[in-house]
Amino acid sequence: MFVVNLTQAQQEPAGDVKTVQETAKNYMKQGDYSNAVLVLNRALQSNADNLELQKDLTFAYYLNRDYVHALEVAQKFPDRQDADVQSFQLLGMVYKAIEEVKDCEKMYKAALKKFPNSGTLYSEYGEMKYTKKDYAEAIKIWEKGIESDPGYSGNYYNAAKHYYFTTDKVWGLIYGEIFVNLESYSKRTAEIKNVLLDGYKKLFSDVNLTKDQDTKNEFVKAYFDIIKSQSSFIGSNGVTPETLSAVRTKFILDWYAKNATRFPFRLFEYQQQLLKAGMFDAYNQWVFGTAANLPAYENWTKTHQEEYNKFDYFQHNRVFKLPAGQYYQSVK
Repeated sequence: MFVVNLTQAQQEPAGDVKTVQETAKNYMKQGDYSNAVLVLNRALQSNADNLELQKDLTFAYYLNRDYVHALEVAQKFPDRQDADVQSFQLLGMVYKAIEEVKDCEKMYKAALKKFPNSGTLYSEYGEMKYTKKDYAEAIKIWEKGIESDPGYSGNYYNAAKHYYFTTDKVWGLIYGEIFVNLESYSKRTAEIKNVLLDGYKKLFSDVNLTKDQDTKNEFVKAYFDIIKSQSSFIGSNGVTPETLSAVRTKFILDWYAKNATRFPFRLFEYQQQLLKAGMFDAYNQWVFGTAANLPAYENWTKTHQEEYNKFDYFQHNRVFKLPAGQYYQSVK
C-alpha cells in the first residue's frame, strides 16, 4: 500500500512536492540515502526545475558520499535567479567535501554579494579558511558575519573558539556568552561553557590583565578599566561560579554607571535585567556551574530550588535578540 501511494505521489505534478520531500527526508533520517535519491529523482522527472527538490537531492547525494552527482546538481545553483542562501550553502558543503578550495572560495564571494547579510555564509566561508590554516582571514570573515547578522549564532561560536586560542582575553568571553544565550541547549553550548570558564581563568591568570591586549579599542579599554578593579573578588578562592557571580555583579553595576550610554550592549543589558530580577546568581551557575563542577552545580539547583526554577522558566521562555549597530570590535 505504501509503495502504491508513493508512486501516485510521484506522478502528481508540482502540487505534491512537499509529500515527496517528506518521504525523502524520512528515508534520509533512516540512513537510507539510496531510496531518498530514487524518490527525489523520480519527482524531478515531472518537476525538473524545482529548486527545493534539487536541494534535497544534493543533500541526499552528499549524505551518501556521492559527491560527483551532488556537484552535478548543485553547481547549477549559482546561475539560478531563485537561488537562496541554502543553495549556496549546499554547494559549499560539496566543494569542501571534494576539497575544491578555489571554486569554493569563488562561490562564497559570489554568494555574499547576493546575500551580504547572511550569517550562515560568513560562518561557513570562515570555516573553510580556518581548515586551510588561514586564521587571520577566517576571523575577519566571522567578524564580518557578526557585524552583518548579529542574530546568527555560528559566527560567535567560531570566533569565541578562535580568540580562546590567542592572547585575547575579552572577545572570546563576549562572543562565547552571546553564543550560549543564542544557542542555549546544544552540544556546542556545553563546549563553549567550558571555553568561558577557562577564558575567565586566563583573564585573571596575570596580575597585569591588560598585557598583550588591544586597549586602543575603546570598548576593550572600558572593559578593562572596570574588570581589573574586580580582581579582589577572585582572591585566594580562584575562579568559581560564585566568585565570577560576584565579579560580574560589580562589573555590571559599574558599567551602567560609566559606559551604558557610550556603549549600549545587549549582553550587558540582559545581565542587568537578570540582576534586577534576582536571577543573576542562577544565571552564572547555569553558565559556569556545569563546566566547573557538575555535582556541585546539581547540588546548588537542589538547595536553591526556587531560585533555579524561576531562572529556568525564564530562560526557556525568553528570546535573546541582538540589535544591529552594537558592534565594537576592530579587527586588524
